[in-house]
Amino acid sequence: METKIVLIQRIMYVFRLSMIQQITLMGGYGRSGKPENVNRIDLKMGDVVSIVGPTGSGKTTLINDIELFADANTPTGRRVLFDGAPATREIRNDPSRHPIALITQHTSFLSDLPVGVFLETHARIRSVDDAVRRNIVERTLDFANQLTGEPIGSSVRMTELSGGQTRALLIADATIVCDTPIVLLDEVENAGINRTRALELLRRERKIFIFVTHDPRIALLSDYRIVMRAGSIIDVLETNAEEKQLSTAVTRMDECLSGLRDTLRMGGRVTAAAMGGML
Repeated sequence: METKIVLIQRIMYVFRLSMIQQITLMGGYGRSGKPENVNRIDLKMGDVVSIVGPTGSGKTTLINDIELFADANTPTGRRVLFDGAPATREIRNDPSRHPIALITQHTSFLSDLPVGVFLETHARIRSVDDAVRRNIVERTLDFANQLTGEPIGSSVRMTELSGGQTRALLIADATIVCDTPIVLLDEVENAGINRTRALELLRRERKIFIFVTHDPRIALLSDYRIVMRAGSIIDVLETNAEEKQLSTAVTRMDECLSGLRDTLRMGGRVTAAAMGGML
């Protein structure tokens, strides 16, 4: 009887998470102590957002505020609201009920389990029903393999994964197994992730994805750009039609450069023809 009650409570919690429609970021103060130019940012499910700015401008501090459910209790004085209200004590005190996943370029696995065993164990911890657990594991692995050019087998041990494979699996795990409504990605573009494919797949999941990035392609393919300077949010730009059109050209150039890197990595020769229209 007690097991059934726990299962029902878990199902109700997952249902409440899936009902989150919007997060709101209330502005605080920059390093100068002055109020931020932007005092409110509303993000809805399905939004893809980039945080941009020079090194040291406060990008990582901003996503840390989001991940910590800031409520005017961090140095920036910002507040994060879920559907207009602060995070509940239930969410704050129970990591398994966290509606936000943070993945950085330095995140790694400590477990030495085979990938398939890890995913199945995590799905069980997340109270995924036995009838759908195998499908969830397969979907997660397929999702991860679409993000990286290095195939991930279910029998490969976690500690044997490369940096790109690790980041791909973390993103897939947060998106599919955890079904986290909000995913924060801190400069993962240099970790062997197929960025264009990643954005295509992530958009389908109808979650809020927030990238800290220096990558023009990710920035132009996002719906909004939060612009940081001196620890302060100075502007929020919606990607306009011209930028969306230019993103296609940026993608072509980036793919050409990626091909060039692969050619050099494999010991090949670079030709003018291979460089296409970039010369």
